Amino acid sequence: MAKYRFVIIGSGWRAAYYIRIAKALPNIFVLCAVYCRSQDKADKLSHDYGINVTTSEDECSLCNPDFVVVSVSKSAGAEVASRWMDKGFTVLMETPAALDIQTITELWKRNLKGQKLVVAEQYTRYPQYSALLKIIKRGYIGDVSCLNISIAHDYHGASLMRALLGVPVNMPFSVFSKTYSFPTVETLSRYEEFHDGRISDKKRRVAVFEFDNGKTCIYDFDSEQYRSPIRRNTYKVQGVKGEIIDNVCFYLDTDNNAHEKEMIIKYRPVDTDYDNPNLRHIKEVEKITFDDETIYEPPFGLCGLRDDETAMAILMEETALYARNESDTPYPLRDALQDAYMAILMDASETGNEVINSTQILQ
Repeated sequence: MAKYRFVIIGSGWRAAYYIRIAKALPNIFVLCAVYCRSQDKADKLSHDYGINVTTSEDECSLCNPDFVVVSVSKSAGAEVASRWMDKGFTVLMETPAALDIQTITELWKRNLKGQKLVVAEQYTRYPQYSALLKIIKRGYIGDVSCLNISIAHDYHGASLMRALLGVPVNMPFSVFSKTYSFPTVETLSRYEEFHDGRISDKKRRVAVFEFDNGKTCIYDFDSEQYRSPIRRNTYKVQGVKGEIIDNVCFYLDTDNNAHEKEMIIKYRPVDTDYDNPNLRHIKEVEKITFDDETIYEPPFGLCGLRDDETAMAILMEETALYARNESDTPYPLRDALQDAYMAILMDASETGNEVINSTQILQ
């Protein structure tokens, strides 16, 4: 099996995902180096993970990686990605692609010049959502017209929204949104658990997207959903002859008789030696079945990766093949820039009254 070489620029929370993937799949990925600006942080990261960490960008370049992962702050992402593309490397950049229209335009110009940028939009590659998309594409509920989605924030939500509705990337739309604040008991952050009942205000954004082809999405997301055991992800996809609600499909057969079938997800519990409560106990998907058929199995076998890391590993392999000119881009930049644009317009329509009409920003 081919091994794909990569380096990581950045050393934060998201960068650690790529480190864990490389350790879980050593027969597929070779992590050549991790770059960070601070020697103290480099020493700690090297000690914690037993990997090569450097403060030299030249050392990273000399590793001759298939692709470069850029996992830095959102505000610096596009600038750092552009610098590595200018060096001639294929870049896999953490989301979002951009935070403003000017950056969207600049990245598109680089794409037109042949520079290779893949934005790490992984949600459609999640086991559950990739299986859901298969069910929709097989026509069980007919053409999808309406979606209620409460799964992921901003640009991630936009990507899932367009995929589940089957909306072309260039489809004009309008949006209005509003953010509310609700008191919520804190349970789990990125790094620690809370059991003292502390309460803080949490933001919840509700937005309505109306596409010119008549399809509609009601977006509803609270950032606590990513980790909190008392805030769950949920969705409802409605089609002309049925709907799917949280893995249960209600549909009509060819004789217009109604049926109800569930997407069954089989998990394998995995205990790790990580101190972080988010990583200590993992549920790894073994397989997903629907209508007596297996519609998902882990592409790398059982290797102790969570849904998010499995999806990212798939995207990494696809990016490596794209870098080697052995396949097309795994996520077209036009799509990634549209994700970012939709998130920007959600911010712009934050009054809850103003409707923002989209325009074609990429020529």
